[in-house]
Amino acid sequence: MAELTRLERWDKRTDLPLAGVAIVFLALYSVKVLVRPQGSADKAVDIALLVVYCMFVVDYAVRLYLADPRGRWFVRHLWELPIIVLPFLRPLRLLSLAVVVSALQRAVGETTRGKVIVYTACGAVAIVYAASLAILDVEGTRPESKIHTLGDALWWATTTVTTVGYGDLSPVTPMGKLVAVALMIGGIALVGSVTATLASWIVQRVAMEDAAEEVATRAQIEELREEIRRLARSVSDDPKPAYGEGREGF
Repeated sequence: MAELTRLERWDKRTDLPLAGVAIVFLALYSVKVLVRPQGSADKAVDIALLVVYCMFVVDYAVRLYLADPRGRWFVRHLWELPIIVLPFLRPLRLLSLAVVVSALQRAVGETTRGKVIVYTACGAVAIVYAASLAILDVEGTRPESKIHTLGDALWWATTTVTTVGYGDLSPVTPMGKLVAVALMIGGIALVGSVTATLASWIVQRVAMEDAAEEVATRAQIEELREEIRRLARSVSDDPKPAYGEGREGF
């Protein structure tokens, strides 16, 4: 087995802890959106959100430092850079939910490879719930909007991510439309990831079955060869008697 690189060792050690941090982030964000604390409580939640989010920034910086070659890793993960940087520039902090979903999917995808149903369920729940919080945050207090409760937000997120789009609920603010675009892209990415995982699992199972059948066939052929050699040896060790041998009266 090839030795893991420094980046792979870091990912293996931090995937699950980072998923835990993502869950804490979602819990704090849920309090901010659903409870809407005021005064010092609101400030405390904002500080906690910032501290937790900085852990994702540190993770990105460490992965960039450990990557080899660093330039190739940076280009391949270029989509993560705006997700990391832009949330510090209000009002684009809602994009921080994207890195939370990414962290949850990283952990789920690595620990349940081949278990497509579990992966799909966890990824879909994370995306839908995060998008529901985001849309409720920007649309919930707007009088012209129809999304005012968590139930409305969950219904809108579910119909959007599944590309059904009934149209009974839709965002009316620019930030709400940005959340909708992010949800659409996330839904497509989720379907693509599930499809790729399922295809990989099927190919792996077929390859394993082919290998097992090949081993069994080789074993059967070897048994036949051994049987032929054994028969050949028995014939050579016990020759037929000479003509007339053992016949009386001649």
